[in-house]
Amino acid sequence: MGTNENPDTETHDARSRLVMSALRLFAEKGYKAASTREICEAAEINISSIRYYFGDKAGLYRAAFTEPMGETPCHSELQAYVGLSLDEALGKFFTEFLEPLKKGEEIWLVMKLHFREMIEPTGAWQQVIDTEIKPQHEVLVSLLKKHLGLQRIDTDVQRLAFAIVGMAVHFYVGQDVVSAIAPQLLTTANAIDVLAERLAGYAVSMIEGEARRRAQGAL
Repeated sequence: MGTNENPDTETHDARSRLVMSALRLFAEKGYKAASTREICEAAEINISSIRYYFGDKAGLYRAAFTEPMGETPCHSELQAYVGLSLDEALGKFFTEFLEPLKKGEEIWLVMKLHFREMIEPTGAWQQVIDTEIKPQHEVLVSLLKKHLGLQRIDTDVQRLAFAIVGMAVHFYVGQDVVSAIAPQLLTTANAIDVLAERLAGYAVSMIEGEARRRAQGAL
């Protein structure tokens, strides 16, 4: 007796294969040089599927650029951190920020594509800045403002926020360096969870240092 494949599963698999093939080829060749035909051949999908799932090549590119990072980006709403202590809020922030690293090679390809986008811009990176990175940054500076007891967000709060996030960003953009020097930091899901916990602790120390600096400056 034969078995019937779930149409939803088939649709998900076909779409996923297209995204992964597009990610590899766009990362390798760039948006203009990678053709839709070779992407579909690599995915073993009919070329009409691009229009069906993504509308056009640009839609497929946007999917390859953003979707491998996960459907739920690191929280960009302050409400997500209400009621949490500073340690808990930072732990949540870094755990979610580093979660995509558990995908391994897939995220390495995403970073390669992001680097290529900076050289050959299509507008996708600016969209990510506007819709994800900027809101996340605003949430972080709001948390810092509250913890430091400030009336307004000043330049040093901005510096501190970028420094805190920069610790985590390095593990994305510097994957090759980390893998060459201390690969054990990223080889397992548990190692990445521990890394998130440690970064949260380092961030707390940075914030406490900034609080002391401000207190001393007020004397």
